[in-house]
Amino acid sequence: MAEVVKMPKMSDTMTEGVLAKWHKKVGDQVKSGDVLAEVETDKATMDFESFQDGTLLYIGVEEGAAVPVDSVIAVLGKEGEDYKAALEAEGGSAPAEKKEEKPAEEKKEESKPAGESKPKVDLSSIPAAVIRMPLLSDTMTEGVINKWNFKVGDKVKADDSLADVETDKATMEVVGYEEGTLLYIGVKEGEAAKVNDIIAIVGKEGTDIQPLLDGGADAAPATESKEEAKPEAKEETATATASATNDDDSRVKASPLARKIAKDKGINLNEVKGSADGGRIVKKDVEGFTPSTKEVQEAATKEAAAPAKAEKAISLPTYTGEEKFTEKPVTQMRKAIGRRLSESLFTAPHFFVTMSIDMDAAIAARAKMNDIAPVKISFNDLVLKACAVALKQHPVINSAWLGDKIRFNEHVHIGVAVAVDEGLLVPVVKFADGKSLSHLSVEVKEFAKKAKDKKLQPNEMEGSTFTISNLGMFGVDEFTAIINTPNSCILAVSGIQAVPVVKNGAVVPGNVMKVTLSSDHRTVDGASAAAFLQTLKALLEEPVRLLI
Repeated sequence: MAEVVKMPKMSDTMTEGVLAKWHKKVGDQVKSGDVLAEVETDKATMDFESFQDGTLLYIGVEEGAAVPVDSVIAVLGKEGEDYKAALEAEGGSAPAEKKEEKPAEEKKEESKPAGESKPKVDLSSIPAAVIRMPLLSDTMTEGVINKWNFKVGDKVKADDSLADVETDKATMEVVGYEEGTLLYIGVKEGEAAKVNDIIAIVGKEGTDIQPLLDGGADAAPATESKEEAKPEAKEETATATASATNDDDSRVKASPLARKIAKDKGINLNEVKGSADGGRIVKKDVEGFTPSTKEVQEAATKEAAAPAKAEKAISLPTYTGEEKFTEKPVTQMRKAIGRRLSESLFTAPHFFVTMSIDMDAAIAARAKMNDIAPVKISFNDLVLKACAVALKQHPVINSAWLGDKIRFNEHVHIGVAVAVDEGLLVPVVKFADGKSLSHLSVEVKEFAKKAKDKKLQPNEMEGSTFTISNLGMFGVDEFTAIINTPNSCILAVSGIQAVPVVKNGAVVPGNVMKVTLSSDHRTVDGASAAAFLQTLKALLEEPVRLLI
């Protein structure tokens, strides 16, 4: 009996899939475990294996098309079996039967007038495959082609990386999964394309790819450009007329001698200011005129015409500056940062609690640790470990607002903000409470290097329950941070400042670090935020407690 094959759900957030490539065609024998097709999900392109044996009787989705999860994409059964009943049982529709040929006379009556579009071409018969912009992250809506690794005419293999695409989270490779010649590149380097837009075509050399670009129909006729050319011609005529008028100095009031001298020297009398009655130009005006002194002459004429003043005007040197600026297109990462932070700040009601921490004991403990530790422990590692321990004691800080419910996370995944040239990335240290200081140090350093090299993967930046933003290395005294939703809190860590402090009733030198907790008031109250900071302060002021 024929059995339908449905679009599988390959990730927890997947709602639809794109048929990137069919590995079987109608009539092929299929065994259980054979790869039927490659399906592009919201996170990756994955192989879809068959769970039945039989003959592929029907394919319901073309390559490159997107269909919802659980939609019918194919039918498997015995060779020659009628599969229409299986399709109808699932609410699908069998392919339409061919209509009877009509007599030639009727065809003539039904023939379309000239100028209408021609019938669509059978795209499946074209020996070429369309490569579309893949969905490389769950929040991606478009991608920027950072670099093409091949040019039109190059031979490519199925596993070759065609291009580097900049998404809203990282720069990733796009694999074409096709073998042949690169026939077409639809997006230039530096340009953006929406998800599922055509970015390239790979196929047999010499193939006519226009039907693939047109979707099987002839392209619309090009618009005429005659009307556009006419205004330009008028503008050029007007410009020429104005230029001729400016060059014509026959109407300028000037003496015959001055006009002759000006003609010999090639001076346009329109640019010369006359000093005689009524502004008439005379010999001395032409002889004293040079293009470089034009502005000086204008100023002198105005000064001569103005009434004499009691005090002599101060002459200031002329300084001419240049206004200039540089504009750069907004990167996918910066767009995502702007969108997410705006949503967080204007949706989550933020409040901020600041506390000062005496870091003298932490400084001494870190120095002793680094004498024996296999890797160098930083102050950021100490803060990360202290936050992980404190979060286990204050689960409300480790929560998330989900609209109709609050999730209290029992695991501790801490996001560590890393600054890169294009903006800010937040790799996630998972299960931070169970890792040693040395382990945390190595992991954070690896994440920081990957972020700088644009090698972070989407799964390495997902799932945080709390976030730390540290600007201490820049000597910042104090700052506040915007919550990384859906987290309830983010900790802003400032630099350690050498300041006078009071200890045992005496003013002595001390080292103080200020931290500010930004909290979502929908999930966290002021007392809860303060209690968390008290625990964090106690852990950092007695670092030995981190090792228990």
